[in-house]
Amino acid sequence: MLFNSLDFLFFFIIVTTAYFCLPHKYRWFLLLASSCYFYMAFIPIYILILGFTIVIDYFSGIYIENAEGKRKKIFLILSLIANIGVLSVFKYYNFFNENISILLKNFGATTPLPYLSILLPIGLSFHTFQAMSYTIEVYRGNQKAERHFGIYSLYVMFYPQLVAGPIERPQNLLHQFREKFDFDYDRVFSGLKLMAWGVFKKVAIADRLAVYVNQIYSDIDHTNSISVFLAAIFFVLQVYADFSGYSDIAIGAARVMGFKLMINFDKPFSSKSVSELWRKWHISLSTWFSDYFYNPIAISKRNWGIWGAVYASIITFLILGLWHGANWTFIIFGGLQGLILSLEFLTSKIRKKIRKKIPAIINNSIGITYTFLFFSFSAIFFRSESVEFALKVISKEEKKIKTQTKC
Repeated sequence: MLFNSLDFLFFFIIVTTAYFCLPHKYRWFLLLASSCYFYMAFIPIYILILGFTIVIDYFSGIYIENAEGKRKKIFLILSLIANIGVLSVFKYYNFFNENISILLKNFGATTPLPYLSILLPIGLSFHTFQAMSYTIEVYRGNQKAERHFGIYSLYVMFYPQLVAGPIERPQNLLHQFREKFDFDYDRVFSGLKLMAWGVFKKVAIADRLAVYVNQIYSDIDHTNSISVFLAAIFFVLQVYADFSGYSDIAIGAARVMGFKLMINFDKPFSSKSVSELWRKWHISLSTWFSDYFYNPIAISKRNWGIWGAVYASIITFLILGLWHGANWTFIIFGGLQGLILSLEFLTSKIRKKIRKKIPAIINNSIGITYTFLFFSFSAIFFRSESVEFALKVISKEEKKIKTQTKC
């Protein structure tokens, strides 16, 4: 069930109307049942997979809270293994199997592991990360273990954010399911307006840009360099309109009922550096990786000085790239982000001195342009089905740059 479909429109109207008509004590059940129906509209049997991880994490949270010392960490590790294991099987099994087969082939060997013809469960990466944040926060002592199984299930399955986030933390969302939200005209109107804006960005902007981008990428050999350059620019705008549009619909739908979800995009293309862009782009994901990957790695390597931060940045973004998809193109995309962020970090003092000598309007313009063009360039790998194809696209761009230089 897509957010921009008539099915979702009727679903939203029915669920929201019932939500405000029901007594508060029954609302959690309505939302949980509705979220199950929403999820099963894609591939019904996959509800069992989600149910499996929910049961594991529910009991893990309780055991983690009650345990001490090594046992506490063991329960956390078991929970993380269950979540990452499910994600790995459905999203990364064939990718790793294929690469292992290529590696073994060089030594005259083969892998006995078969290729699995399976579809990726909808939103698996998002609700897996949300579930993992719960057990991690319980382990850190920042969140009490949820004893109400239905409320915890709703935390993982809340339909507005189930498909594409935002990825919420338990401290922000869990307690809201116990609060009573009355119908408020201003809040409802604000939520509906945000949903309408999200639909507009998705349908009128993202889908229209996708037509041009898909046309160029489907016939790259017979496309001129200017068209390829425009496709690279349009693709970034397409992804932003698509993803932020979905986030707006999710946040708006939740707001109508009274729930407050975190902002996921905050004018990212006004960023004057790539590091600033990642503070404004897919905020729920970037902060998730910052808290659970970057910070622990940087702390563990603090005796390396500034190189510990560089190491943490590169590793974090390589994993972030892989999170987006099981392909070397996504890993390269993440690696490029990590490298440029490290470069910005290492040259921060020099750039600060230079900025003082340049008028703010010029400095800001240069920063915004450089950030957008770099992100558009790196997104070529994000859009391409293979590294070879991405290099072919880039070679078209290089021809354009050389032509402009000669002129």
